[in-house]
Amino acid sequence: MRCEIIQADCEQFLIQDPSEMFDLTFMDPPFNQGKEYQSHDDEMSESEYWGWMKRVCKLIYDYTSEGGAIYFMQREKNTQFVLEVLNSTGWTFQNLIVWRKKSSAVPSNYRFGKHYQIIAFATKGKKPRVFNKLRIDPPLLVTEKYNRPNGMFVTDVWDDIRELTSGYFAGDEPLRLNNGDRFHKQQSPVQLLTRIILSSSITGDNVFDPFAGTGTTLVAAKQLQRNSLGIEIDTDNVSIIKKRLYEVRYTDDILKYRESYLHTEMLDDIWPVYSINEIRTKIDEINRLEINTYNSKSIQTKLALLEKQKNYLIK
Repeated sequence: MRCEIIQADCEQFLIQDPSEMFDLTFMDPPFNQGKEYQSHDDEMSESEYWGWMKRVCKLIYDYTSEGGAIYFMQREKNTQFVLEVLNSTGWTFQNLIVWRKKSSAVPSNYRFGKHYQIIAFATKGKKPRVFNKLRIDPPLLVTEKYNRPNGMFVTDVWDDIRELTSGYFAGDEPLRLNNGDRFHKQQSPVQLLTRIILSSSITGDNVFDPFAGTGTTLVAAKQLQRNSLGIEIDTDNVSIIKKRLYEVRYTDDILKYRESYLHTEMLDDIWPVYSINEIRTKIDEINRLEINTYNSKSIQTKLALLEKQKNYLIK
């Protein structure tokens, strides 16, 4: 299974003809809102920025399998531009997903507070080659009396995934520097990428992220047994992605979200887990390793994750 991060400019990489086709792309570029980046100018002119987005989307389209999908995330105020870029580069619009963040709204003095981002879901061709209808079982509303025996289908409003970039405490998932500051202000939650990858791919598919950032797409794809390729221009980001893929972090474990999807038909096919014998073998292998102060935390985390998988065995 391929799980690779390449340090490069994504447009130049795509121009050089990738060696394989993509089945699913998650695109979360810089939003051109004046943020500070080490290797990117986030204050491009509007025409320059959207021209760049159009070129990248067209290149991705050319290297996407028939029926393959793209999920393009952006600020709500740029919805019109996102849809225009996708339409002009050949993509077929499927959904405009509203990611309603579980955090406080961004206030304004002269308009309603902003409480969501948009994710445009489009495909190469009229029908997606893969679309897994996920079922979740969110907590009942105060107006609902009875439990749902089969959960409910995921809709185009996602209000059960918390962002990591709010000013409030977001747990241990955000990567942090030694002084406690966040390594990357726009890190995507692994729960978000888990849902996207589950919805529009199957095991063995090729997942692509042209603006890999902190590598969340690759982290989720690897656990879901998809091939993944990320392109990232910033060398510091590339280093942290390699470390994140190599060293297991408990906060990156997606198994804690699997229970939410237990009502999904054929879940074991799109989200395979180890058998009991495979778990025992891996635990034995880890226990035989020489544990020192450098790797003890990582090894204990691996053991904890393997033990947890016993709850989600393939029958």
